[in-house]
Amino acid sequence: MSEHVPAIGIDFGTSNSAVAFVADDGFARALPLEGTATTIPTAIFFNAEDRTTHFGRDAISLYLAGVEGRLMRSLKSLLGSSLMQEQTEVFGGRIGFEDIITLFLTELGSRARAQLGAQPGRVVIGRPVHFVDDDEERDRQAEETLRRAARSAGFGEVSFQYEPIAAAFDYERRVEKESLVLIVDIGGGTSDFTAVRLDPSHSQIGDRATDVLATTGVHIGGTDYDQRLSLECAMPEFGFRHIGPQGREVPSRTFFDLSSWHLINWLYAPKAVRQVQELRTGYADTRLHDRLMNVLLNREGHRVASEVEAAKIRASTTNADASIDLSCGERDLAVALTADGMARHLGPLLERVIACAHECVRLAALGNDGLDAIYLTGGSSALRPFQQALASAFPSARIVEGDFFGGVAAGLAYTAAGTRTPRPV
Repeated sequence: MSEHVPAIGIDFGTSNSAVAFVADDGFARALPLEGTATTIPTAIFFNAEDRTTHFGRDAISLYLAGVEGRLMRSLKSLLGSSLMQEQTEVFGGRIGFEDIITLFLTELGSRARAQLGAQPGRVVIGRPVHFVDDDEERDRQAEETLRRAARSAGFGEVSFQYEPIAAAFDYERRVEKESLVLIVDIGGGTSDFTAVRLDPSHSQIGDRATDVLATTGVHIGGTDYDQRLSLECAMPEFGFRHIGPQGREVPSRTFFDLSSWHLINWLYAPKAVRQVQELRTGYADTRLHDRLMNVLLNREGHRVASEVEAAKIRASTTNADASIDLSCGERDLAVALTADGMARHLGPLLERVIACAHECVRLAALGNDGLDAIYLTGGSSALRPFQQALASAFPSARIVEGDFFGGVAAGLAYTAAGTRTPRPV
């Protein structure tokens, strides 16, 4: 590596994050962030036992091991929400959610500095096409919040690039001739699409505005799939849609929060626990309520979410049934997630995502048969029901699986290094 410390690209993801730089040979390299791993879960654990702060896999493992403390995930999902104006309790004090995002970005910068030898001054951060659907002001506020957090984390020059465009810049290094490509970036929180003209002879041109034909995005991603599967498969075991002795359903708010990574911690507050305890009279089968209370009192909500996510991945990769372990609610409790069931439960969400892809192609005036390839990046683009729906929607296009977890960071690194002009902000 040269003595010059390069600029970096940061893919700050809902579920996982990555950092890349452009090496002396002109190619992007992902930086190891946890051991040899080039991705790190976007997670923070505040250890209440020794008042230390942990990140990534270390954070999740401590929480799952039963260490007393506070786990926070899906931090990116907070951007653009009213929660960004609020504070939460950590180590007996109050801290703002923007400050928590700053903590995570500071840690990314520290780990990058350890690899590169100095603090990178310039960073290009990926952003979804829409942080918030159909609300330009909240979307602008979300980007500005992330900019402030990055500057507070020690990055002197901060700019942004749409994540699917960054992925396009990375994929262009692999094409041999001009191609019309739909870039599909399905992350933990958003689904983003870019119709783009790629040409290896254009790779050193700074301004590629004329090659970007259209961009669209919708606020649906992997955490939404997890929430839907949790509600359909896991939450009924705790009382979701349960009909009580008065013939009414148990109120559903608790189950939606328990299925949402960034809301689970709110259920552990004494007031929230008391409210759930008061629901007991609304249960005809109080064993379901016992399970729910076991989860909340033992702070096992994130374990339930982790088990649902793991079962989703197993069912998708094997195309076979997977078991969701719910023994934290009741000994030996488990439910099955079938491949067919997963496709059925996720159907309405997938329809909205595919409709967004169609809209991108329509805006680019290409037509469904005008694409040479569809390039997939983002961890949730590996989901089998999604790939099947995409292939059905665009039967004539070749589907190319990219680097699911590193493609966006690589494209951002190319932008940061000056081989691409960032989107004006």
